[in-house]
Amino acid sequence: MDSEDVSPFGYDAFRRSCPSHAVLETLASKWVYLVICALRRGRLRNGELARKLEGITPKMLTQTLRILERDGLVRREVFPVIPPRVEYELTELGQNLAGLLNQIRAWSEQHVPDIKNARARAAKQQEDLDA
Repeated sequence: MDSEDVSPFGYDAFRRSCPSHAVLETLASKWVYLVICALRRGRLRNGELARKLEGITPKMLTQTLRILERDGLVRREVFPVIPPRVEYELTELGQNLAGLLNQIRAWSEQHVPDIKNARARAAKQQEDLDA
């Protein structure tokens, strides 16, 4: 095993029994990823998040926010007004993660043409094999 694969924190994500698998599984959700990136600039209400995240269903947004709150990445604040107002913001832990995820988001946006071209080449090769 490479020395860079060994965590100074005592966890090894390459081991089947490592608890970090649960963290990685959560982070693999595109909605978790996008909610964290959306909250990076500050507090948002549920409706604001729903408008920003095109295609997310109300149920999926609620589930995602609950997961993020449970994991200590998002803080939920309920204001005692009628109708109730709820706002979400990243915790310090969430802000720390958001910086990393934002870099990945920027990389993916930058390299969309490269990925699209690679997929087109692969489809053409498969087409040629099938012919």
